[in-house]
Amino acid sequence: MTDTDRLKQKFWTELADSPFLFLQLDADPHAAVPMTAQLDRQAHGTIWFFTSRTGPFAPGGPATATFSSKGHDLFARFSGTLSEETNQSRLEEEWSPAIEAWFPGGKNDPDLLMLRMDLNQAEIWNANLGFIDTAKMLLGFDVRQDAEDDHTRTSLS
Repeated sequence: MTDTDRLKQKFWTELADSPFLFLQLDADPHAAVPMTAQLDRQAHGTIWFFTSRTGPFAPGGPATATFSSKGHDLFARFSGTLSEETNQSRLEEEWSPAIEAWFPGGKNDPDLLMLRMDLNQAEIWNANLGFIDTAKMLLGFDVRQDAEDDHTRTSLS
């Protein structure tokens, strides 16, 4: 397994463990807000979000997300395109009581909008340098190459 494959696998594992991220439309970076990603292990390169038809994400389009794992040992920034998900079976699959708490009208709430994000490029950083690299850093040794080995630019599609 390559370093890139290892980091991508860690990214998906960490995102599944804590699916909270910051999402913004590229055309409106000031509208960045925390969102919960809906994941499907069978859907490579796609994640979903539930939002409001009157909210800033309703127009869809190019978007960027930033993510930090629970333990802050993995960080990622990734891009993609948001568009309305019209597949009713996908909505049924991703629906949960937590989502219903935001949409009192349930799955038929007129304000409910399910968005699909088709993913493009990502940059992933593994911030867990490990014991030896951390000790080297604390002793003032150069760890830039070690850190670079735990960083990748890759496609998530």
